[in-house]
Amino acid sequence: MPHPHTAPSRRPAIGTWRLYPGHAMTLRPKQTAVLRIFCGQVWATQGQPAGTTPHSAGDHFLGPGDVLVVPAGMRLVLEPLAARGDTAPVHFDWSDACAQAAPTRFDREVLQPTRELGAALGQAAMAMARVLRGLLGYREFLVAGRGRVLTPLESLRS
Repeated sequence: MPHPHTAPSRRPAIGTWRLYPGHAMTLRPKQTAVLRIFCGQVWATQGQPAGTTPHSAGDHFLGPGDVLVVPAGMRLVLEPLAARGDTAPVHFDWSDACAQAAPTRFDREVLQPTRELGAALGQAAMAMARVLRGLLGYREFLVAGRGRVLTPLESLRS
């Protein structure tokens, strides 16, 4: 069962709703709604209400940044995808489509991947800095002093 964020915390809330592993949730909007995943992954199964096409129903696997527009009257079942022993909840928002415009194709296909690439490059730069800092800590082992390289036997005695 989801737990709405009610208590103030030191960090800003990620998503309005939380769904914990081992639980499922059924939603049936009276008007078109938007599901936006912030943290974690879910398996979302849409039922088919009268008047919708078969390809709009079915299973969807959603992760951080994914958005699913759910037509009015469609039954949606959410279930977290978590590794065994993982207790972290999925954070998501559920709102009326009229209150929040769905992302455009440009947002989905250009802006979101650009944000993800920027985050990945930032993480790669941080990892490279950590590797270099670690190697500098071993410089006495990498340079054998006074400009000469130690023989294998000399390096064992150090």
